[in-house]
Amino acid sequence: MIKSDLLSETIKNLPNNPGIYKYFNQDDEIIYIGKAKNLKNRVSSYFNKQQYENYKTKKLVENIFRIEFALVDTEMDALLLENLLIKQHKPKYNINLKDDKSYPFIKISKERFPKIYATRQHIKDGSDYFGPFASLKLMNTLLDLVKTLYPIRNCNLLLSEQNIKAQKYKICLEYQIGNCKGPCEGFQTEEAYMQSITAIKNILKGNISEVINHLKAEMQSASADMRFEEAHIYKQKIEQLHEYQSKSTVVSQSVHNVDIFSIADEENFAFVNFLRVMNGMIIQTQTLELRKKLNETKEELLLEAIGEIWNRYGNTTKEIVLPFSVELESTDKLIVTIPQAGDKKKLLDLSLKNVFYFKKEKLLQYEKLNPEIRVDRLMEQMQKDLRLPKQPRRIDCFDNSNFQGSFPVSAMVCFIDGKAAKNEYRHYKVKTVEGPNDFDTMKEVILRRYSRVIEEGIPYPDLIIVDGGKGQLSSAIESLQLLGLFGKIPIMGIAKRLEELYMPGDDIPLYIDKKSETLKVIQQLRDEAHRFGITHHRKLRDKNTLRTGLEDIENIGQVTAEKLLKHFKSVKKIKVATIEQLVGVIGKDKGHTVYNFYHKDI
Repeated sequence: MIKSDLLSETIKNLPNNPGIYKYFNQDDEIIYIGKAKNLKNRVSSYFNKQQYENYKTKKLVENIFRIEFALVDTEMDALLLENLLIKQHKPKYNINLKDDKSYPFIKISKERFPKIYATRQHIKDGSDYFGPFASLKLMNTLLDLVKTLYPIRNCNLLLSEQNIKAQKYKICLEYQIGNCKGPCEGFQTEEAYMQSITAIKNILKGNISEVINHLKAEMQSASADMRFEEAHIYKQKIEQLHEYQSKSTVVSQSVHNVDIFSIADEENFAFVNFLRVMNGMIIQTQTLELRKKLNETKEELLLEAIGEIWNRYGNTTKEIVLPFSVELESTDKLIVTIPQAGDKKKLLDLSLKNVFYFKKEKLLQYEKLNPEIRVDRLMEQMQKDLRLPKQPRRIDCFDNSNFQGSFPVSAMVCFIDGKAAKNEYRHYKVKTVEGPNDFDTMKEVILRRYSRVIEEGIPYPDLIIVDGGKGQLSSAIESLQLLGLFGKIPIMGIAKRLEELYMPGDDIPLYIDKKSETLKVIQQLRDEAHRFGITHHRKLRDKNTLRTGLEDIENIGQVTAEKLLKHFKSVKKIKVATIEQLVGVIGKDKGHTVYNFYHKDI
């Protein structure tokens, strides 16, 4: 619904052209900037909805007081302009873009006889920047290579033409050891120096073949003029370039001037990885972190990141490679590719590998600072993996134990937010089942547990897990049906091999990735239920063994029996103990009683 005649008139007169639009609030502050392939359709869509996808979008629309727009020629122009304006105005409802970290660049300074060095500051000072480099090792290797091939000055002298002619400077140690050719004293001309700078730029751009071809021509010329020492130097440089090229990330020489983008997103943020490829070599890489504001789609997030990266590092590419289609169409100037196979698909897979690794590292960092983030993510993932109607914040898990059909017991353990809640654990001594019958035991215990839950008004669990396959699951379902709870509480069974999960009414088990956190939590639940049940079962068995061995003696109770076992360690040693030893532990009367019990046939 449009709130004012002014807004209504503005939207009515919007053109069907690409452009950007700005939303202002009542205080005339820009609260949102967007781009559109078709301005009229895009802006109108905000006001034609009966229900919004999230609360933030609803609040945005409620705060729109007026609209401005600007037309551009292409979608790409809209993308770049939108990104520049977002950075300039920082509107409340736009995505926040964050660098993954301050990666270093190689800088070639803008001055007479330029210097080359590493920097983490990318400023618009007219200099040439190459990078960013995710690997310091790669950057330093490149710097060492170009400085070895083309000696460049590293001093801060002002090498103006007048200063050199006036002989204001003297060569230093760098000249003596071969790291500089002495432009300060005029030993190297500006033309020759800039030829080296041009070659260095080509190497940094990935145009290594062009540099090698130039060096080969120089080598052949020197050899033809019988300048063999000089020709040998050119040969060494060519070999160094070949060695570097062989160690660099080369996919295919046919992949030239391509930008690759991939994305991995979470509920509140996303990460976009960027690779720039020249002559099959990755010469630039970056990962951006994006904070969601209006539940933006992956397509919208990816476009935002593309605009940010192109504004930051320039856009000279002829082709972009993406994992899926976005509102950016191929033109004469730009090809949009979504590869299914081949070298470009390999590059895209490499980008995806980088972005998922980076996402994993970031999540670990966030979760250390705020453990609730991990809990929320884990619960969301478990809900998705197990196809549950809501997050499994509380899970009850049941396991049965018996020993050769004797002492049947059942155990229930509880996990809250993915962690054991030991004060919620319960033991059940089976009352109605004779002999080893897992199905009936499960039926009895589920009925007893959730009858009490209903009677006492205890909150229902978000998921019930029973140890066993379809048989145990069916028995548990029968009890839930009797209580009217089937369908209200999700339930599943764990087969013995753990990776098989059985759902009600589904003959085919659900398989979960063995490396997933969801399966790890389920495994922990099952192991904990088994441990808790076995511990209780052993206590019952030991107590029964103790009773039949000692408590059958007249006037000997549990406390006395425990004293004897604690001292003698076993019933066998009690049987052979002397009367003096027994009296010393449990007294005269009871000592004689035990001794006489074991020696009455003598």
